[in-house]
Amino acid sequence: MPTTRTTGHFSFADWKEHAVTGEDATPRLAHAAVTNTFSGGIEADGTTCEYSIVYVTDKTGTFTGMELLAGRVDGREGAFALEERGHFDEDGTVHCTFEVVAGSGTGELTGLRGSGAFTARHGETSVAYDFAYELG
Repeated sequence: MPTTRTTGHFSFADWKEHAVTGEDATPRLAHAAVTNTFSGGIEADGTTCEYSIVYVTDKTGTFTGMELLAGRVDGREGAFALEERGHFDEDGTVHCTFEVVAGSGTGELTGLRGSGAFTARHGETSVAYDFAYELG
């Protein structure tokens, strides 16, 4: 089955973060609950995303997360989950790769497989993503 590439943007609708370890701990563990809205090849409003974050310094660290999306991919309707992994730099730039959780696709997205990436720069309200996927 051929791979299809699609692009678009997403924006953070909500970001709620709290420290799991003490604020002065090094490294410091935090948790964030995030709501995103996707447009373009992926269309999904009000996604549910949960991140575990390790701050190595006050401004650098790594994260892992899971995000549930319900909407459309290139016009096909359904839901699916993404596993996300990334890091963030001193200047606030976030680098993230993501992969569809195997077997999570529903509706017209049953059998969805794929991966993608985004780079978010501090202060951006809209973040571009790339997504390569197969259905079947």
